[in-house]
Amino acid sequence: MKKKTRIVELVISDDSQELTIDAISLVSSPAIEEDFVFFGKEKNNLTFAKVDEEKRMLISPALIPNKQIFRYDPQTDTDYYVYFSKETVAQAAALYLKHNNHHKATYEHSDRVSGVLTIESWIKEGEQDKSKMYGFDLPIGTWFVKMKIENDELWERIKSGELKGLSIEGYFIDRMETMSKAITDEQIRTAYKELQAEGKVKVELALIDDMETASDRLNNFFGESNKSIQAASSLDDQLDSLKTKAKAAIKDLNFDSSDINKWRDNGKKLISKFEKAAKELGINPAQNTEYKMLLKKIEEGYQRDLTIKDWVRATKESFKI
Repeated sequence: MKKKTRIVELVISDDSQELTIDAISLVSSPAIEEDFVFFGKEKNNLTFAKVDEEKRMLISPALIPNKQIFRYDPQTDTDYYVYFSKETVAQAAALYLKHNNHHKATYEHSDRVSGVLTIESWIKEGEQDKSKMYGFDLPIGTWFVKMKIENDELWERIKSGELKGLSIEGYFIDRMETMSKAITDEQIRTAYKELQAEGKVKVELALIDDMETASDRLNNFFGESNKSIQAASSLDDQLDSLKTKAKAAIKDLNFDSSDINKWRDNGKKLISKFEKAAKELGINPAQNTEYKMLLKKIEEGYQRDLTIKDWVRATKESFKI
């Protein structure tokens, strides 16, 4: 028997819109199978820049509507495909900007990177779309982004061909694509009566009555338990939603901790340089307002980093992440 492959539509959850597109990742193998075009001194024919100046920009599709993307579920050992509708692509693009995520980027869906900024975002609305200037011939409804790359290491990896495209990071919910309608109880009863009329089914009338009685009783019991099932289901959904938000919060907290430590270390270097210069000039650095303020902020940064780590640890323990 031929193995069936699931096709799953990914949609945006109404209660988690702020988490839809959390970041865009620079990757070596983009899931949407479309490489980006980058601008540099080696490929400047698409810009009006001088030939000896690097623009250090790239243009790439972020999401392509209705494109089936292969996925593998190791827990069930099954293959499946996911896709996004035009409406979902447009909504994701809008939420990406609405929640100010244009400055968030990662490398291979792992480490957050600095110096990567989305400076332009648009949806292809017609065949004369400017994406054709960049060599793309993709469906109407495709979401494109233009990104400025100021990170030297990443730019070298882009130019060398190691990094080939973009991949979104976000939170969606599955909506299984239904291939056929389920058979209803009424359809079963109709078919059963037709078989009886044709003499193909012989059952004692009393037995039929007993089955109907048992069915009614069970139906009554089901009705009584529906509220409890719905309540339990609602709690389970809320827990899943909270767990998703907790993961996003942990990710942001770790990013914040990294940024705080980076600027705290930078502040320490500035303090050291100022103290050295003050000593050479015979000045007491403690009399300088900016010096005292920076020392205070460095200490506050240390305490804030400890607080962040406490919250990350507590959140992971609470949600078993």
